[in-house]
Amino acid sequence: MASNGSSDGLIVSFGEMLIDFVPTVSGVSLAEAPGFLKAPGGAPANVAIAVARLGGKAAFIGKLGEDEFGHMLAGILKENGVSADGIPFDKGARTALAFVTLRADGDREFMFYRNPSADMLLTPDELNLELIRSAKVFHYGSISLIVEPCRSAHLKAMEVAKDAGALLSYDPNLRLPLWPSADEARTQIMNIWDKADVIKISDVELEFLTGNNKIDDASAMSLWHDNLKLLLVTLGENGCRYYTKNFHGSVDAFHVKAVDTTGAGDSFVGALLCKIVNDHDIIQDELRLKEVLKFACACGAITTTKKGAIPALPTEKEVLALLKEGK
Repeated sequence: MASNGSSDGLIVSFGEMLIDFVPTVSGVSLAEAPGFLKAPGGAPANVAIAVARLGGKAAFIGKLGEDEFGHMLAGILKENGVSADGIPFDKGARTALAFVTLRADGDREFMFYRNPSADMLLTPDELNLELIRSAKVFHYGSISLIVEPCRSAHLKAMEVAKDAGALLSYDPNLRLPLWPSADEARTQIMNIWDKADVIKISDVELEFLTGNNKIDDASAMSLWHDNLKLLLVTLGENGCRYYTKNFHGSVDAFHVKAVDTTGAGDSFVGALLCKIVNDHDIIQDELRLKEVLKFACACGAITTTKKGAIPALPTEKEVLALLKEGK
């Protein structure tokens, strides 16, 4: 599984893994969909698989239901070379489900079945601390902050990883329908903001967190904090912007025929983490960072060319082919 020397450092992803049910026909509402295909997903799990597919070393921590779907998801992680040593199974709650429509423009609408689902019931005592302490990078989102006891488990896992010297990577991955209110989402997302070393947000999340409609440098830098090493703003087909203490700039996107944007951001994050896990100094070197971000943008682009997140996550070979082709 190892390639390009990026496999020594372990990247641990924490959070939810679930099943997306995607209409068999694009561009319809959930009510109009004639049928659904099941697609494994959940942003932190997608990131873990993105890492493994690129030859990196990945583990996932999160709770699944003691049901067929839960065991199916754990099996998918293992098939993709991701360690499932951090997964407890809940006998009383189901694995989370989400119904996701792909509208005609390729964007998504969500309807979630989590009442509560197993991932929300992970307790601090169930954390595999040994696995967390062995992480060189610890990656997480914000969905695991919505309710207890998972929120406490999330905070403890972050603290343990930080104490063990891991680089903390945060992609809030805003899903407003899951939060009690927009204000609560903003508050909880920002509550752990200043703990992260690397933060990736989308243009939509930038607008949401700053409360203004500007996608510009001043807006992004208003979210800067003293412990931050790298802030990334992804702009879909317009590539991404990067900000560090000493420099900032942008990287263009690769133009491909997008079929489904699911997982593109996770693919981008997985690629970035894979490339910096063994050499955090890349963040301070603009030329090398730009190369890494170009690679990450290529990964994101490839992921949009197929339906579903996990089946679309690229191998290094596919990424290098796209980089060779150019834009």
